[in-house]
Amino acid sequence: MESSTFLYFLTASILLTLAPGPDILYLLTKSLADGAKAGIILACGLVSGIVFHTTLVMLGVATFISSSATAMFLLKIFGAAYLLFLAFGAFKAARLGKKISLTRSGAKNSSAALYKRGVLMNVLNPKVLLFFLAFLPQFVDLNREGASLSILFLGVVFAAQALIIFSCVAFFASRVRNLLLRRKNIGQILNFVEAAVLALIALTLIIL
Repeated sequence: MESSTFLYFLTASILLTLAPGPDILYLLTKSLADGAKAGIILACGLVSGIVFHTTLVMLGVATFISSSATAMFLLKIFGAAYLLFLAFGAFKAARLGKKISLTRSGAKNSSAALYKRGVLMNVLNPKVLLFFLAFLPQFVDLNREGASLSILFLGVVFAAQALIIFSCVAFFASRVRNLLLRRKNIGQILNFVEAAVLALIALTLIIL
């Protein structure tokens, strides 16, 4: 791959990651609610989902899935249902005045659950699959030997820059969070916001 092509790819990847979207919106919300550590763990899950979709593109599975109306429909339904399930949990926690924190006992289990949440949010989102199926091959000569490995390489690069940007967002949000914590009942309010964001993402997944 030529250096100019790689530079174009990296620039496009950074701009796409910074663009307002479901991943960065939920990451920001979660970091505001639970701090930088929670945001970074979630980010690790999200970028793991990126690598998963890249692997599907590399193996040609993504093309098969995208051509199947049934597969795309099922992915969309399962993805939306999972997001609504998470939204209900956040809403219930807000109603009960509870606040889930990674600093409590069982932090290891909470971290694993949050990482899994990030993975599933991406894996069950057919729009992410379609995006990488359309985006990555633009920067690879599919007729050249090793094209599949080039696609995998670009997917890993995309995931790496996304993790860096997401981590910066998490740190920034945690700074804002320190100011918000001075307000009364802010944890409950942030839980309501988290529930609303998840429900909104689920809605856009269904109707768009």
